[in-house]
Amino acid sequence: MPSYTAPTKDMQFVLHDVLRASEQDIPGYDEMDRDFTAAVLEEAGKLASEVLHPLNEVGDRVGCKLENGVVRTPPGFKEAFDQMREGGWTALDCDPEYGGQGLPYLMQTAVGEVMSASNMAFNMYPGLTHGAYSAIHAHGTDAQKQKWLPKMVTCEWTGTMNLTEPHCGTDLGLMRTKAVPQDDGSYKITGQKIFISAGDHDMADNIVHLVLAKIQGGPEGIKGVSLFIVPKILVDDDGNMGARNGVSVGKIEEKMGIHGNSTCVMNYDEATGYLLGQEHKGMRAMFTMMNEARIGVGLQGYAQAEIAYQNALAYALDRLQGRDATGTKNPDGPADPLIVHPDIRRNLMDQKSFVEGARAFAFWGANLIDRAHRNEDAEADGLISLMTPVIKGFMSDKGFEFATNAQQVYGGHGYIEEWGMSQFARDARITQIYEGANGVQALDLVGRKLATDGGKHVMAFFEMVKTFCKENGEDENLKGFVDPLKAASKDLQAAGMYFMQEGVKNPNAALSGSYDFMHMMGHVCIGLMWARMAKVAYMKLDEPGADRDFLEAKIATGRYYMARQLPATSMHLARIRTGPDTVMGLETAAF
Repeated sequence: MPSYTAPTKDMQFVLHDVLRASEQDIPGYDEMDRDFTAAVLEEAGKLASEVLHPLNEVGDRVGCKLENGVVRTPPGFKEAFDQMREGGWTALDCDPEYGGQGLPYLMQTAVGEVMSASNMAFNMYPGLTHGAYSAIHAHGTDAQKQKWLPKMVTCEWTGTMNLTEPHCGTDLGLMRTKAVPQDDGSYKITGQKIFISAGDHDMADNIVHLVLAKIQGGPEGIKGVSLFIVPKILVDDDGNMGARNGVSVGKIEEKMGIHGNSTCVMNYDEATGYLLGQEHKGMRAMFTMMNEARIGVGLQGYAQAEIAYQNALAYALDRLQGRDATGTKNPDGPADPLIVHPDIRRNLMDQKSFVEGARAFAFWGANLIDRAHRNEDAEADGLISLMTPVIKGFMSDKGFEFATNAQQVYGGHGYIEEWGMSQFARDARITQIYEGANGVQALDLVGRKLATDGGKHVMAFFEMVKTFCKENGEDENLKGFVDPLKAASKDLQAAGMYFMQEGVKNPNAALSGSYDFMHMMGHVCIGLMWARMAKVAYMKLDEPGADRDFLEAKIATGRYYMARQLPATSMHLARIRTGPDTVMGLETAAF
């Protein structure tokens, strides 16, 4: 049976030593001192390890069941959900006007990692609700906010997002769900949506669906899409629940992973819905939810790698197999522990260096979101918009890769269900697909985000890396960080220049290299995070009472990433420079 312990020491290092959160000029950050965040993370860790994680295997094994039109969640889920709600964990960064605690999104992100690592499928219920809350908060009328948000903040009512239809996934302009205006200002929504996470369950009194549909007579394609609030149970103007709406569950999907979350086919049969935002501007409102969800999915990716790594490390320390090639390390036993073998070390270091770098990247991204929203900082907003497809795409790709690598440490036991490692890999796999498949993230990055505001934001990122390298280039301690970072950044800039020169002549020159570019940028971002962490760690080594073991391990882990992982940028650049012909050259009929 796997275990989970919240990595609070590492989180505190990123929050306070790297980001120096409580010293920033962002409203609310002054309250996030070390003692406060330690207390929050300690309590979150207890809930995660003692309540949520024991249910992870239960959710995977039992799954959700559709009985008489109602979805039943696995045993223990409802009680755990009540405990989460009563502890205020669903309301951390929500608006105090609607019952939230008003904490920064950075704190929500740190807690979100803990909850997601311990039980990803379970945490999707409040996670989807938070996204729906954000969309209504950003685009709803005052009356809509007052009506829906207070009970969504407490998760007495949960939320979903309904985009995909059987014939239309990414290309939402093809959707057929229709909305017919009514005399009272509402709409009748008719159609079918698929892959709806947390679409129905027995843990909340009501479920508030956000549904994309086309108002009859509107523009064709994506320009004719609107967003609607469609509750499972109708609510009057005084907040009282009434009749069941025309919403039903067609079936629960049988999936590879996240069995504890109810992924539903949702049928809308003239269901009453209420326009959220403007007519035919539904994608604008939905993207508020989708962008938040994409960052959350990147977090899910590295969170699954984190719990998988924790268990792989424990196994490598305990399992006796073979002898160290340089000399016996366990003379009193029949064999040495797995961790003495170089290839096991390589595997574990790949995992560890990614997870710790990804955590810093995710926390930095959350910090940018707070700066963009709370300080109305356009530069931060542009930078996190650029980074969103990288956080989602790169970190979910690598999260799955390293969850399976952790499984490899176990050998055959990793493939056997009783050891629990396969669940981490199966659960992590969906992160590469939902909220926009990673190929779409790469296209978004190269096709849209690089050129936003005339390329201003990617140039700002390059300048950020250049400034760090220039300011720290003479520090001998950091030579093993600055030189690889500088080289990787040059690779990334060279790829961008190739796109500018060749993409104008042939769009496929850029698009065929977009996936490689997304991974290049992910590596450079994590390389920058490691360089920053190493600089702080070296500085703190000289402080009285320094935790030398932790700091020296941090430096060694960072050196590994810079030496063994970051050089992948040169491989990706070489692939990009082969151009579109290698990708597009084979005739369709020859496949």
